[in-house]
Amino acid sequence: MSGAESAVRMTAWVRGHVQGVGFRWWTRARALELGLVGSASNLRDGRVEVNAEGPEEACRALLAALRSGGTPGRVDVVVERWSSPRGGLTGFAER
Repeated sequence: MSGAESAVRMTAWVRGHVQGVGFRWWTRARALELGLVGSASNLRDGRVEVNAEGPEEACRALLAALRSGGTPGRVDVVVERWSSPRGGLTGFAER
């Protein structure tokens, strides 16, 4: 078994007052600090969708940050889905 942690993809849907408050920028900064790639996108229904790929531990740390109460705006609920990484991503985009 190698010492490298396997990569995962974590998709989180964040509901609350999370659009127009710097939430995507904040999420991007946390993701980059954790060495993750992906994106944070506004959805038409007012949620933000966060896609992050990288080591599982780093993705779990980002998920914990989203639920921490220290985000811009107000987070009511975070629902996440775990899957295999798709790859091909560079950086972390705000969409």
